Amino acid sequence: MSGTTAPARVADSRSPDSPRPTRRGWKVTPWLFLAVPLGLLILFTYVPVANMVWYSFTSWDGFDAVKEPVGFKNYVEIFTRPEIFRVFLVSLYYLVGAFLQLVLAMYFATVLSFSTRFRNWFKGIIFFPYLLNGVAIGLVFLFFFRPGGTLDALLGLVGVQEAPLWLGDPSLVNVSLAATSVWRYMGLNFVLFLGAIQSIPNEQYEAAELDGATSWQKFRFIILPSISQIVGLSLILAVSGALSVFEIPFIMTGGANGSETFVIQTINTAFKFSKVGLASAMAVVLLLLVLLVSWVQRRFFPEEKGDLA
Repeated sequence: MSGTTAPARVADSRSPDSPRPTRRGWKVTPWLFLAVPLGLLILFTYVPVANMVWYSFTSWDGFDAVKEPVGFKNYVEIFTRPEIFRVFLVSLYYLVGAFLQLVLAMYFATVLSFSTRFRNWFKGIIFFPYLLNGVAIGLVFLFFFRPGGTLDALLGLVGVQEAPLWLGDPSLVNVSLAATSVWRYMGLNFVLFLGAIQSIPNEQYEAAELDGATSWQKFRFIILPSISQIVGLSLILAVSGALSVFEIPFIMTGGANGSETFVIQTINTAFKFSKVGLASAMAVVLLLLVLLVSWVQRRFFPEEKGDLA
């Protein structure tokens, strides 16, 4: 008898009418898992950014213990020295290359999303450069573009005897560097576009075929609207990357022959000329430019909520 009455009492105590006890521990548990990553994020991201903003209002040289405040002097110097902003003209080469890269990535992603021979092999070839280290790519292309290197040897096979100085001619150096960036980063955009295109329901293509739509019409009215958010994200990455390009020109030319970018100039200002305060102000300006680009992108490509099906 005692074995049968105990469960009945338990059932009565947990009736639907009785309030359930609150478990505050469940509210604290997610924060326990987030404590370490949030701590690392604050320590290695937000604290350095805050220090950078503080340094931008000082004349610190990177060595003295005392950081003398100078107000907005560094920012005034940035906007009154044309040679500082002139290096942004170099970013135009990378910006053009970024748009070319987006077009190529979208083309290959569209073609390889459908039944194509050896498509998995082509996917690997396109994405593989993005997996390589940027320094390694810079060194490889340094030998590729050097006089008598791989590119000159290939041009010699088709009859070109006097090849230009790809990294020594100021009119060609930025084209060569931008082409290297296109080769390296196209794989990232290709994967983003490929995943977005393959998420489109097949019923939409079947309905378009029944209506007699051409391949271009499928791309124009089905694929492009469906991946507009990914296109917007890629545009943000492209423009911000063109403004903050660093490793490819730094490894291959060091900023020589008119290939100096804003980031290379900022690093030289901090560590070559010992003007950490001015360099920090330049970094803050670059950060604000990237944020401005992101805001403009949000205005032109607002987030749309909808179902593709």
